[in-house]
Amino acid sequence: MAIQDKRLSKEALDANFADIHPPFEHAEGAVIEANRCLYCYDAPCTKLCPTSINVPQFIKQIASGNIKGSAHTIFSSNILGAGCSKVCPVEKLCEGACVFNLLEETPISIARLQRYSTEKAIAEKWKLFTRKPATGLKVAIVGAGPAGLSCAHKLAGEGIEVTIFEKEAKGGGLMTYGVAAYKVTPEFCQEEVDYILSIGGITIQYGKTLGKDIQLADLQKTYDAVFLGIGVGIARSLDIPGEQMDGVVDAISFIYDLRTNDYSRIAVGDKVAVIGMGMTAIDAATQSKRLGAAEVTMIYRRTEMEKPCTDVELDLAKLDGCSFIWLAAPKEILGENGKVKKLVCSKMTLGAPDASGRRAPVDTGETFTLDVDMVIKAAGQIPYEDLVAKAKIENKGGKIAVGKTGTTNLKGVFAGGDAVNGGKEVVDAVQAGKDAAAGILAYLTNK
Repeated sequence: MAIQDKRLSKEALDANFADIHPPFEHAEGAVIEANRCLYCYDAPCTKLCPTSINVPQFIKQIASGNIKGSAHTIFSSNILGAGCSKVCPVEKLCEGACVFNLLEETPISIARLQRYSTEKAIAEKWKLFTRKPATGLKVAIVGAGPAGLSCAHKLAGEGIEVTIFEKEAKGGGLMTYGVAAYKVTPEFCQEEVDYILSIGGITIQYGKTLGKDIQLADLQKTYDAVFLGIGVGIARSLDIPGEQMDGVVDAISFIYDLRTNDYSRIAVGDKVAVIGMGMTAIDAATQSKRLGAAEVTMIYRRTEMEKPCTDVELDLAKLDGCSFIWLAAPKEILGENGKVKKLVCSKMTLGAPDASGRRAPVDTGETFTLDVDMVIKAAGQIPYEDLVAKAKIENKGGKIAVGKTGTTNLKGVFAGGDAVNGGKEVVDAVQAGKDAAAGILAYLTNK
């Protein structure tokens, strides 16, 4: 078999892409779990949350039946708290910091509890925030992803009129277009965006791309301040022979197609190789398996100890039947009639530690070959360097250089999220949006 769609029945696909982290079925389950919490003073779970959600407080509110108060506590720190409860790598953040880990006990299910109250708030459209009177000031935001939406909500709450320019047809950014479909559905992403917009004072113009449909200079003239939450989206090239063959795709495009089409219409190979071991690579590999690929092999140039994904994500790929080859790097893609047939890889070893203590992979000169009919590139993403340089924004390799509150070298222009950090977690982008909103408010006050 080669690359094709409709490998599995609709029923099988629906089962494979069902919610991987189901919510509490009954309120009693949430209350029982909430009552396990020790409500630590100076809680480590709160410290490790990039948005500083008061975890013990919102859990105590669930335990006492104050679900609306719990949702308000979460959303006050993270307006995308519902989505983050589904996609955050909590095992290395809040749940990883839970004191129960030190007692060799199961940590509190913080993500599920957070999901419990926030989903209820969104489903029942609770009005938890009141917008202050309009100030007459206007701010333009480029990008309706987590950073842009977080910034917009904070500004709108202070009476600022916000216009978001988004290149896609829907808001949500990475949440809507770049996360595995079994983690969060497009329908939920839309509900979350609508909930954020319900505060009022926020308008989204879709199909507007910076540098094409809109220009930064024009936004600077029209608005009192500008926030850039453009993210990253250019897949890193492997720079090897055969990369342009039919059957070689980048993980970003692969997941984007999954998020915007019926699963049965997504073509996948019979023998798939995924290059990389980050969260996006895991998402691409597991979804390939769930679409019906017979074999999925993940290839990483370092050892398992240096993998960028979490153990939880790696275990998920293992459970889905993916195979792993460590200390290997793609060298060449071979094919027939322009279609992928084989992947040649170099065997690697790790050299001496550098100044940071990390050992760099070194080519041993030996190779091996895999029979494949599809190669998915998940070797990372690079910033929009040309776009940023053209706008004369100070940057480092395309990553926008900012101050503590998102200030750039251009007066009245702020930035945050993946466009600045190169691609971290959704929750980091949310905090960056909050920080920039604080900076913008201070700038407008002084102005």
